[in-house]
Amino acid sequence: MGAHALDKDLEAVAASARAAMVRDIDESGAWAADPVWREAFAAVPRHLFVPYYYVGVLGGYERHWGESPDPEARERWVRGAYADTPLATRLRDGELLSSSSQPSLMAMMLTELRVEDGNRVLEIGAGTGYNAALLAHRLGDDDLVTTVDLEPEITESARRHLEAAGYHPVVVTGDGARGVPERAPFDRIVATCTLGSIPPAWLAQCRPGGRILTPFATGLVALTVRDAGYAEGQFLHTPAYFVPLRGTGRPESEPMALGGVPRRGREHELFRFLLALTRGSLDPQEAYALWEREGRPGRERYGITVGGGREWAWLDDPEGPYAWPLPA
Repeated sequence: MGAHALDKDLEAVAASARAAMVRDIDESGAWAADPVWREAFAAVPRHLFVPYYYVGVLGGYERHWGESPDPEARERWVRGAYADTPLATRLRDGELLSSSSQPSLMAMMLTELRVEDGNRVLEIGAGTGYNAALLAHRLGDDDLVTTVDLEPEITESARRHLEAAGYHPVVVTGDGARGVPERAPFDRIVATCTLGSIPPAWLAQCRPGGRILTPFATGLVALTVRDAGYAEGQFLHTPAYFVPLRGTGRPESEPMALGGVPRRGREHELFRFLLALTRGSLDPQEAYALWEREGRPGRERYGITVGGGREWAWLDDPEGPYAWPLPA
């Protein structure tokens, strides 16, 4: 929050808004499997990571910031910082470049990462630095946490926010798809951006038995790493929409022609997930026929295998009849 701390009144607003956010996440059941995260969310001041953010309004975005001369605007900013919603933190020409994810989704992802004491964790996509702070708080050792982002302005501001909040994980500017070899091996890798295939570097930098959790298509896949050449796992049931990973030759995805697909398919987000997962290897009509035949499967029936120099997505069984190669 710039050079000066929040005034007393705003500190009190921040504390009560943070407590309300923690109660909301509690009720959502996001960390039921690992309630240790409650303490991290209760302790880390999210408002320090979003000195300003943008809220969608009719015809564009409106900026909320903590240095506003208007006390009511400052209070709106601090309350908004603890709303259980994603916050747009970086726009260019009206396009969203980065955001701070919805806290309950972050809580669910951190819980699903199954972090244990002493784990070394790599985060792909530094964002505001908030997620790295939560990890550093949970592990009680800043040096166990590394976060990487391609954009120097993102890593610089993440480092600044982390320092303001009293956390010092290692923040690296670089291509997340290449991992951070000099800080490897890692026990856990978590990505906060979506991609089209699993980078081989992640497997190589993960200890056997390690866990990788990453957005993929419009879901989240949790992979267990067997060795540098093999990992496998299934999708969580939840939808997840993240900004794509920038960097390593990521092809821009073309919109697909959905002619011939009935409207209830086109508009169903589970069908859209199957389309995103099988892009390039299944045409939309075939995908729709499969989706109906298989009883409109939820995300948790799908998985991904990386092995033998190839990667593929599958339904129900990695060796079963429904498997689709992922782009190399």
